[in-house]
Amino acid sequence: MHLFYSPHIQTPEHTLPPDESLHCTRVLRLKKSDTVYLTDGKGSMCTGKVLDPDPAGCRIRITHITENYGARPCHLHLAVAPTKNMERFEWFVEKATEVGVDIITPLICERSERKQCKTDRAERIAISALKQCKRAQMPVIEKAVKFEDFLKSPALEGASAAIACCQAPGERTPAVQWIGKTGERIVVLIGPEGDFSFAEVSAAIAAGCTPVDLGPSVLRTETAALGVIFLVAFK
Repeated sequence: MHLFYSPHIQTPEHTLPPDESLHCTRVLRLKKSDTVYLTDGKGSMCTGKVLDPDPAGCRIRITHITENYGARPCHLHLAVAPTKNMERFEWFVEKATEVGVDIITPLICERSERKQCKTDRAERIAISALKQCKRAQMPVIEKAVKFEDFLKSPALEGASAAIACCQAPGERTPAVQWIGKTGERIVVLIGPEGDFSFAEVSAAIAAGCTPVDLGPSVLRTETAALGVIFLVAFK
C-alpha cells in the first residue's frame, strides 16, 4: 500500500505535491495505472490510479474515497510542555501520530526550560509517521501558548479537561478512572520537567480541570503524554 499525503485533494483528478511526486515516480518507480492511496490528514482515505507519472507533478485519478477512515470514538487534545531536548518532543509527536491524537498544543509553563517551540520539523515528522502507519488523521500541531492563555482559550469549553500533575490541593483522580468517565472531547494538560507549579494546578482546577494521577512513577513529559494517549485509545 503506497500512501501519499496531500492536504487539499481534488477530484476526480489530483496532482501530487512535488516532493510526493518525486517519491512516487523516482523512488517507488510507480507507473501508469498503478494503484496508490492518498490522504489529506483530515480523515479522508482515497484510492486512485496513476495517470501521468511525472516527477514534477504526478497526476492521480481518484476512484474511491473513504471518509473518517480509522476514526476514533473521541477527540483528544493534548497541551504538552515542550521538552528541553527538542528531539524528545519530536519523538512524542511521531508516536502520538501513530497511536492517534487530534490536537497537540505546546504549553509554556512557569517551570518550562524551553520557552519557545518551532513546530515546522515536528509537522514533517507527523506527516512521515502518518504515511508510515497508514493513518488518515494527522494531528494539528498548534503554535506554542502560555499556560494562563490556554486556560482562557476555547479549547476547554464543553470538554472533559484534566491536568496530570504530581501534586494538587486535594486528592487526584487516577487517570484511567477519570478517562473512563469522560465524554467525546478530552483535553489533558501535561507539564514540563519539574511538573506544574502549585499555582498553575490551582488555576487549572478553577478553570474546570480535574487533577489526575498517572501512577506511582515520576514520568518524563513525553512518556506521560504518550501514556494518556494509550489510555484514551483503549477507553
